[in-house]
Amino acid sequence: MKRRVVVTGMGAITPIGNNVEEFWKGIKEGVCGIAPITLFDTSNQKANLAAEIKNYNPQEHFELKSAKRLDRFCQLAMVSAREAFKDSGISKENTDMTRVGVIVGSGMGGLTTIEEQNKNLIEKGPSRLSPMYIPMSIVNIAAGNIAIDLGIKGESFCIVTACATSTHSIGESFRLIRHGYQDVVLAGGAESAITPTGIAGFANLKALSQATDPKRASIPFDKERDGFIMGEGAGVLVLEELEHALKRNAKIYAEVVGYGVSSDAYHITAPSPDGEGGARAMVNAIKDADIEPEQIDYINAHGTSTPLNDKTETMAIKTALGEHSKKVMVSSTKGNTGHLLGGAGAVEAIACVKALQEGYVPATIGYKEKDEDCDLDVVPNEGRKANIHYAMSNSLGFGGHNSSIILKKWEE
Repeated sequence: MKRRVVVTGMGAITPIGNNVEEFWKGIKEGVCGIAPITLFDTSNQKANLAAEIKNYNPQEHFELKSAKRLDRFCQLAMVSAREAFKDSGISKENTDMTRVGVIVGSGMGGLTTIEEQNKNLIEKGPSRLSPMYIPMSIVNIAAGNIAIDLGIKGESFCIVTACATSTHSIGESFRLIRHGYQDVVLAGGAESAITPTGIAGFANLKALSQATDPKRASIPFDKERDGFIMGEGAGVLVLEELEHALKRNAKIYAEVVGYGVSSDAYHITAPSPDGEGGARAMVNAIKDADIEPEQIDYINAHGTSTPLNDKTETMAIKTALGEHSKKVMVSSTKGNTGHLLGGAGAVEAIACVKALQEGYVPATIGYKEKDEDCDLDVVPNEGRKANIHYAMSNSLGFGGHNSSIILKKWEE
């Protein structure tokens, strides 16, 4: 018998709010977190805008010595994990910590550390590399540090599937609990790749927008979209087996009911032109949830604001949902946050949970020019009150990695 899985804790640090409530308030108020880059000098860069975390001081969260030994992506992961863990009320008094896991990934890992230490290597020689270079930069270190920080002794690992990382992390955590391997899993992702090589690399790939107006830079489904805007941040959800949650009188935010994955097997960066792979992931998630396509009320789209993604994701939604695609509400919150790469799916899953809880569908902000290739109900500019029961969140990553999860409104 499949065990039921619910969300009992959430944590986030994003370009529009440094915790879940601030983030959700920013979504409802249509806040755009995009601005000129301040983390480094962009005078020789093609792209100058990004969605940075605001008012973040590491020493408010870590002792100075610890902060110096943690790459920014790992700090953000730990901050959001602490918030989610505290929110859940999980403790060693009410939970067997060997039955609690961590699956928190990143698309890029410790890119800031890699750049700094490579500069040391070139300018000062190999002996001047920090002994912390490797443990600060490896992608799995966020999951490892979260486990150490919170005393979590169950399965701990990281998934790396580019922009699909944290949706895969949530989905695989869901499976771990559903099939009895763990009772609780902290699932999500983190990213901090607003660095000289991060921005230049994506810009030279022609993936980044070169817009100069923050309000017209990340514009998902808009005909004038020209690329994504890099964001940074982290999101972590506490997934828990239903009976375990009820036994300790936990507050329950939503239920995870479906997970679907697929591979395009097409190209390293471009999606399959007809959206076939993304459609299969959505169909697989709907089958896994044992519901009909018509029951999906809202989709938080991958919606990156790149010409290819938004067009092919529209096709994928039409293929997966058929006639219902004309009625379903589809929005992208990347107009607010930019693209958090490996952290995107978790932050967007949190948006779905809040949408289900409050009956409020986030808007696709910054939308002006209708695109005939993206002719879904994209909830333009203004969020919408709606009684939604099922929400889907899509993430599609470089390498052709597609993942979809389905969340259900929690009702006693």
